[in-house]
Amino acid sequence: MKFLVTGAGGMIGANLALTLAELGHEVHALDHFAVGTRNNLEGFFGPVFEGDIRDFDFDSLISFDGIFHQAAVTDTTVMNETLMRAVNVGAFVRILEFAHRSGCPKVVYASSAATYGKTPPPHNEASAPAPANIYGVSKVEMEIAAKTFTDRHPGVKAVGLRYFNVYGPLEFHKGPAASMIFQLYTQIASGKAPRVFKSGDQYRDFVYVKDVVEANQKAMAYQRSNVFNVGTGLKTRFNDVISLLNKELGASQPADYIDNPYSFYQEATQADTTLAEREMGFKAAYPPELGIADYVRYLKSRAATTSA
Repeated sequence: MKFLVTGAGGMIGANLALTLAELGHEVHALDHFAVGTRNNLEGFFGPVFEGDIRDFDFDSLISFDGIFHQAAVTDTTVMNETLMRAVNVGAFVRILEFAHRSGCPKVVYASSAATYGKTPPPHNEASAPAPANIYGVSKVEMEIAAKTFTDRHPGVKAVGLRYFNVYGPLEFHKGPAASMIFQLYTQIASGKAPRVFKSGDQYRDFVYVKDVVEANQKAMAYQRSNVFNVGTGLKTRFNDVISLLNKELGASQPADYIDNPYSFYQEATQADTTLAEREMGFKAAYPPELGIADYVRYLKSRAATTSA
């Protein structure tokens, strides 16, 4: 099949593009490479287009069997509402319109658990959105735009995936915005005490990028339009992450607890995975102990190769 992956230089987009290509699909990659990086596409030999989704000439591309839309402003500290809405909502509508014009029947797009804001978990797709920042608002507006568009154009189906806390290979370019698991790994691996907000009992639904790639493929095969949580359904405390990383690294670094300066900070996230399991047949294969172990093996291997 022929697929377009937007945001292909990012962690999820790159893992998805590489996996789809390995499975034998014809994959076209698109990114403006201001945040994502071409280095993430090492080993990818399909067409790579550089451009901003706000004004990219989508009609210059071929017709696709499906579009995986991962491109977005993902930095939750960005407060520029005009920019956030132009990229995350306006450009998304352009992609839906391109799908309709070109006869592409399916768009799978990245939404976010940020749509739930600070509401108490477990988070269920049927609950009312309560975003706590403009990033979360933009993702709610994306979902509304998708519903409006597909109701008007039923020949295009759109599936939104509310990613919880994604971690895994190919996130090096994200710097301070990289996953907490990568940042804590880096601190422990360098002999430093891992820093977390007091008291480390906050928890997240950490989902491994390999599971996210699988969820995207399940969503593409799904026959209707919908929105699904993508998480493990498990709550993992920050202190638990530190313990798992210490174990995998053969270390015993104690946590360095610091004050939390963010009023909008989510104390807890946990996906209700019932709907995704029932409708899409998606269930995460990597609980944190398996995902972190796999990730640490990857990071160790990469460090050994880089230093060789």
